[in-house]
Amino acid sequence: MRVIDFRLRPPLKGFLDMVMYADIERTARMAAGIGMSLPPSVRQKSIDLMFKEMDEAGVEIGVVPGRVSPVFGTIENEDVMSMVAQYPKRLVGFASVNPVNRRKAIAAIELAMKKGMKGVVIEPGLLANPMHLDDARMYPIYAYCEDAKVPVLFMAGGNAGPDCSYTSPDHIDRVARDFPELKIISGHGNWPWAAQIVHVCYRRPNIYLSPDMYIFGMPGVMDYINAANGFMAERFLFATAYPLVSFKDAIDAFLRFPLKESVTDRIFYRNAAELLGIA
Repeated sequence: MRVIDFRLRPPLKGFLDMVMYADIERTARMAAGIGMSLPPSVRQKSIDLMFKEMDEAGVEIGVVPGRVSPVFGTIENEDVMSMVAQYPKRLVGFASVNPVNRRKAIAAIELAMKKGMKGVVIEPGLLANPMHLDDARMYPIYAYCEDAKVPVLFMAGGNAGPDCSYTSPDHIDRVARDFPELKIISGHGNWPWAAQIVHVCYRRPNIYLSPDMYIFGMPGVMDYINAANGFMAERFLFATAYPLVSFKDAIDAFLRFPLKESVTDRIFYRNAAELLGIA
């Protein structure tokens, strides 16, 4: 079985300064909260061991997102590009942008795409002055990405902002409505609003759903799985959110869900490969 992990943060460069690696015991507690344990590569902060664990689990490629956030830390695009350049057969990069200045953001996207990045990460709820996904100040950026056919990965669930309104699916719904040709990925699957985001995805065929860590041991799991078995079969993306979840544990847990055999390959590999243009 071939697998693309649509959200992983390797133990390299700026990621090592983030709380997920700087405070391993905190990360371990978060993993335990969803019934998972940390893989050895996380405790040892070893990229070589991470690739070994990927190989053992059948994960061929991982999508590495940048980040702009004074809350969780910033991962510079140069760091992500460097990782991808060092491991071009194993890692794919998504560029981070600060949407506050649209001209600088669009210039950063143009440069990142020229250098081989495959998409953009926008996490406006994590800014010093948080914004919702449908804030009008970001609309020129979405328009550019729609025209340039650049996929946009939102941090749309979990700790996506200072309160639960930042995970509410009505914001991503309006963006998908206003930019119907923009390929949008709901990172963290708009959890905890599982049923509601499934409804939004039913209405908006340009949204891809990637609940990643929030599909393991959390409320709403069967809402996601029922959608994956049905109308979302070609728009559901597997992801671990490593280092919070090990590759093998995540895949084993995912395979225990009542998935139709006909959708398994799409969810684990083909949907992501087509979206990334590497099919």
